[in-house]
Amino acid sequence: MMKIFSKLLVVIAILLSNSLVAQQDAQYTQYMYNTIVVNPAYAGSRGVLNVTGLHRSQWVGLDGAPRTQTLSIHSPISERAGLGGSIVHDEIGPSQETYVNLDFSYAIPTGEKGKLAFGIKGGLRVFDVNFDKLQRFDLTDNTFLNNIENQLSPTVGIGLFYYTDRFYLGLSAPNLLETRHLDDIANVSQLAEEKINYYLTLGRTFDLSESVKFKPAVMSKVVFGAPLQLDVSANFLLWEKLTAGVAWRWSAAVSALLGFQISDTTMIGLAYDKETTELGDRTINDGSYEIFMRFEVFRKPKRIITPRFF
Repeated sequence: MMKIFSKLLVVIAILLSNSLVAQQDAQYTQYMYNTIVVNPAYAGSRGVLNVTGLHRSQWVGLDGAPRTQTLSIHSPISERAGLGGSIVHDEIGPSQETYVNLDFSYAIPTGEKGKLAFGIKGGLRVFDVNFDKLQRFDLTDNTFLNNIENQLSPTVGIGLFYYTDRFYLGLSAPNLLETRHLDDIANVSQLAEEKINYYLTLGRTFDLSESVKFKPAVMSKVVFGAPLQLDVSANFLLWEKLTAGVAWRWSAAVSALLGFQISDTTMIGLAYDKETTELGDRTINDGSYEIFMRFEVFRKPKRIITPRFF
């Protein structure tokens, strides 16, 4: 019985990699500043060289909780084309994955202000599992004696991104390949499988006054075999410097967001998530924390101020 239970714990740990219920891409609260990670069509859309780094610590205080780091860069390379890349490192419990991707986009003008961009993403995922980190109830059970090291799998993703200086709508699937992990180990056909993550992102900027702008945003993630994830946020941009807002993740968490435009080129942001599930008990964890920094290089001597802040 204990042998079966220990194997079940391993299966749960691997299936939890990146999210609950089924293996999914990493989760972000400040997704509006990290769009290229999920949608290749975003590459070059800001019209400048953009470098963004993000760190997320989820369920702080809970052993083996998810931790994610991302680093992305993208820029226009012509009037219509954009090029970018990203590195994502995601870990939970005994498992970790590193994604390295390149992104290319091509935008078509749809009017005086609007553009529709098509994007493609390609790269590699490196998957590792260190079973030594697990507590084994039966020391004679050698089912998972050998660790999984540097298991490589390709990634191919696509995306659409329509945007103006006040509105955006994106549809994407960062990886269309459903790669199986740990096939035929311990007489089990498979323990984990990459599922296709479908993303819908939507946002709009409104001028409330000369010094205050309001941007509601939505991100929905659909993975077959897992519950729908829906994130709704409301951010306010004050004096073109301070961004403050709140967010709600359906049946999961509420969040507070804060950002500051240090200079025309540099922005820093923080977010805190409070779980609304049983995981929200302070005796279990202290919530989730996220920090990002964005650096941009402008071609023109002075930055052009627009209502856009996505």
